[in-house]
Amino acid sequence: MKKTRSVPRVIVTDKLRSYGAAHRYAMPSVEHRCHKGLNNRAENSHQPTRQRERAMKAFRSVGAAQRFLGAFSGISPHFRPRRHLMTATDYLTEMITRFAIWDQITGTVGLPAAA
Repeated sequence: MKKTRSVPRVIVTDKLRSYGAAHRYAMPSVEHRCHKGLNNRAENSHQPTRQRERAMKAFRSVGAAQRFLGAFSGISPHFRPRRHLMTATDYLTEMITRFAIWDQITGTVGLPAAA
């Protein structure tokens, strides 16, 4: 937090007792809210990253995780169109198009599928 050179208005944590002591030591002038559900927004914002981490099970290092997530964040939306805005037929044609584009980009056009 020192690098940002700004002071937060409020610090929200769950009910872990040690957070209060750390708050009094680090930023006694900032309001501290300690409640079970107040930090849900922050926790939920990390869910896509956590799902990706779970899919890969374990990363060997922080650098490996960063490299993977950096590449994956650009590729993943290509295969996850906003389906709730499409009909089933539109979704199917969109996915066929996207997979054809992916095959051209990766150079897998015409290669036999591995069983």
